[in-house]
Amino acid sequence: MINNKTAKEKDYLDIDIVSQKLSLHINDKKLNSYSISTAKNGVGEIVGSECTPRGWHTIRAKIGDNQPLQSVFIGRRPTGEVYNAELGKQNPKRDWILSRILWLGGLEPGKNRYGNVDSTWRYIYIHGSPDELFNGKPESHGCIRMKNRDILDLFNQVTVGMKVYIHE
Repeated sequence: MINNKTAKEKDYLDIDIVSQKLSLHINDKKLNSYSISTAKNGVGEIVGSECTPRGWHTIRAKIGDNQPLQSVFIGRRPTGEVYNAELGKQNPKRDWILSRILWLGGLEPGKNRYGNVDSTWRYIYIHGSPDELFNGKPESHGCIRMKNRDILDLFNQVTVGMKVYIHE
C-alpha cells in the first residue's frame, strides 16, 4: 500500500510487487486493479540488473495510441507486426512489448533517477505482453507486463505526468 505520508497525489498508480497487482487510483479512490508481471530477478535499481525499480516514478510518455491491439514495438516504435501465436513460435526468445507503452521516469535522485539507477535510461515500461504467456508471476526483464486489453484500458485512463509508486 502507498505511504500516504509522502503521497500528495490524488491520481496515481500503485504497483505492489508482492501481490503482482497494479491499482489505478483517481481522487484517492481505487478504480481498477490489474494482474501484472514484474522482474524475475526481483527488485533493484542498478542498470543491467533486469530488476524492477522501486519508489516514486512518473509516466514520462504514452506510446502506441491508435495502434492495433497486440501491435509489436521495438525501441518504442511499432514494427508493423501484430503479435499472434505463429509469430511467437518464430521468435521464441524475443522479449515482446505489445499494444501500448507507458514509459516510466524515476523521481528519486540516487534511488531511481540519475547515474546507474535511472529508470528512464533503463527503459522501464508498463506494457502489454503475449496473453498466452502471461501468468501473473514475476517473469519480466525489469518492466511491468500486463495483458493486452488491460494495458489498453489503463492507457486510456492515465496521463503523462501521473505518478507511479512501485513497492514490495
